[in-house]
Amino acid sequence: MHQYRSHTCSQLRSSDVDSTIRLSGWVHRKRDHGGLLFIDLRDHYGLTQIVIDCDSPNFQRAEEVRAESVISIDGTVVARTDDTVNKNLPTGEIEIHVSSIEVLNHAEELPLPVFGEQDYPEDTRLKYRFLDLRRERIHKNMVLRSDVITSIRRRMTDQGFKEYQTPILTASSPEGARDFLVPSRMHPGKFYALPQAPQQFKQLLMVAGFDRYFQIAPCFRDEDARADRSPGEFYQLDMEMSFATQEDVFAAIEPVMEGIFREFSDKKVTAAPFPRITFKESMLKYGNDKPDLRNPIIIQDVTEAFRGSGFGIFAGMIEKGAVVRAVVAEGTGVRPRSFFDKMNDWARSEGFAGLGYINIKEGEAKGPIAKNIGEEKLAQLTQQLELGDNDGVFFACGKENEAAKLAGLARTKVGHDLELIKDDEFKFCWIVDFPMYEYDEEAKKLDFSHNPFSMPQGGMEALNTMDPEDILGYQYDIVCNGIELSSGAIRNHQPELMYKAFELAGYSKEVVEDKFSGMLNAFKFGAPPHGGIAPGIDRIVMLLANEPNIREVILFPMNQKAEDLMMNAPAAAENTQLRELHIRTMIPEVKEE
Repeated sequence: MHQYRSHTCSQLRSSDVDSTIRLSGWVHRKRDHGGLLFIDLRDHYGLTQIVIDCDSPNFQRAEEVRAESVISIDGTVVARTDDTVNKNLPTGEIEIHVSSIEVLNHAEELPLPVFGEQDYPEDTRLKYRFLDLRRERIHKNMVLRSDVITSIRRRMTDQGFKEYQTPILTASSPEGARDFLVPSRMHPGKFYALPQAPQQFKQLLMVAGFDRYFQIAPCFRDEDARADRSPGEFYQLDMEMSFATQEDVFAAIEPVMEGIFREFSDKKVTAAPFPRITFKESMLKYGNDKPDLRNPIIIQDVTEAFRGSGFGIFAGMIEKGAVVRAVVAEGTGVRPRSFFDKMNDWARSEGFAGLGYINIKEGEAKGPIAKNIGEEKLAQLTQQLELGDNDGVFFACGKENEAAKLAGLARTKVGHDLELIKDDEFKFCWIVDFPMYEYDEEAKKLDFSHNPFSMPQGGMEALNTMDPEDILGYQYDIVCNGIELSSGAIRNHQPELMYKAFELAGYSKEVVEDKFSGMLNAFKFGAPPHGGIAPGIDRIVMLLANEPNIREVILFPMNQKAEDLMMNAPAAAENTQLRELHIRTMIPEVKEE
C-alpha cells in the first residue's frame, strides 16, 4: 500500500465496503458523540467521515489532535445506516472505522477557521491566505480558474492559434497606467519595465509571420485596486491574428467566450454573434461604454422637450449647451414621494447637482417639473417616453458626458431597486467605433482615447482631413453583464500612418521613433494587417464564480493598498542590494498637520 494513501477523500463508495484502505488529509471537523469520535477528513478532492471508538487505542490521540492537523489513517470501509447517510456528500454512504492513526503534522491554534464560511477581515484572510485557500468556496474558485484556463487553451489551439511566451523584462510603453520599474545592475541608472501588456511583442510576432498567437499572459500595472481590478498584476487571454478584419477577431473570440460560459455555468449565455453597439449609441442608451444588457431600461434624449419649456432650470442649461436624458421607471408612480426624493438625495451623494423627476399617479403627472414644464411639453414628453398611468421618470441634465454618466448610474440603480436585472444569464455585447482621440481637459491637449496603436477608420485621409475628435478607430471592447472583459483593436501597421496618428496627439516623429523603435523598424520591413484582443482571465472567473470581488478568484492577491501581507511585500531593500543597483532611496517627508 502507498505510504500515505490508497484513495483520496472523495473516492470511496458503498462498493468499497469491507475494503482495507489508507487515507491522508486535514482534520476538517471533529464531533464527539460520547462513545464515538467522528472526524471529517479532508483533502483536495473531498471529505470522508472516519470513526474512532472510545475503547480504541487511537482514541486519545485523535481526541487531542487539533482541527487542520494533517493525519494519516488506516481502516475499514463500513456502510452507514440508512438514517445516517449524508446525501450531500459523494462519500456519504460510507465511513471508515479506524485501526491506526498517525499525526503527520500538528496544527497550532488557527487565526481563522477553515470549516464554515464565516466572514473574516480581509487583512486576516490575506495574511493567512494558505488557510483561507483551504475553505471550500475559495478552494473551488481556484480549481474553477485552473479549469477555465485549460479550456481556453484547448479552444484556442483548436482554432489554430499557437501559444508563445513574450518577455517580462522590457521597455516602458504608454498603456494608460504607471509602470513597475526594475533597476538594471549591469546598466546603472537604467530600468526595465514590467509589461502592462505584451502589446508590442505580439504585434512583432505577426510581423515575424506567426499568424495566430495567444498566451495566458501576466500583465503588470501600478494602479489602484477596485472590486473588478487587482492592483499590481493580472492575467489575460492575449491573442493576435494576421490578415484579419475586425469581424475576423470577433469570429475567433466569440466561440471561446460563449463556450467557456456555457461550459462552466448553468445560466443562459448570449449566442454568437454577439450584438454590436457603437460607442455613441451605448453612451446615449446606457450612459456608459460597458452596458449591462440584463437591465431592460433604455435611456432617451429628451433635450428638445425641455428646450424653451417652462421648467427654467433645464431650459436655461440647454441654452448653454446642456442636454437632458430620461430614465423611465415603470410602475413607480404608485410609490410615495419619498422614493423620488431619495433618488434625488442619492444623485447628490454621487457628486451631481440632483435628479429631476415626474411621477404619474392615476393619470396625473406630479412633481416640480410636471407643474412647470407646460402642458404641450408635458404631452410631448409623455408621448416620446410612452409613459403610462403610474409610471415614473427621472431626468439628468448637464454637459453631454455628465448627463450620460448620471443617467447611466440612475439606470443601474433603478434596475436594481425594481429588481429588473435577472441573475440567471450572461449577456454579451461588443462596443465598437470608439473615438480615436479625446480632449484631455486637465492637460489641455488632444490625446488617444483608447489604444494608440489602433488603425484609424478612413486611414491617412481621415487623419489629414477630419476633425481629430470625429475620427473613429477600429477599436472594440467585449462586455458581459456590465463588466468590460477586454479591449482590442485592428492595429496600425503602416509607419507613415503611425507617425501621423501620434503627431495629432502631440508626439513628434523623434519621440515615436525613440519610444517604439522596435516595432516601427519592424513595420518598415513588411508588416501584415493584424488585430487582436485580450480578455481578462480574472474577470471571466469572477463572473463564473459569481463573486463580487476579484480577489476571491486570485490565489495570492494583494490588499487594496497593493501590499502582500503574507510575504510582507513591498519591503525595504538591503543597503548592499541598493549599492549593487546604484540606487539611493528618497522617502517623502510626512507633513505634520
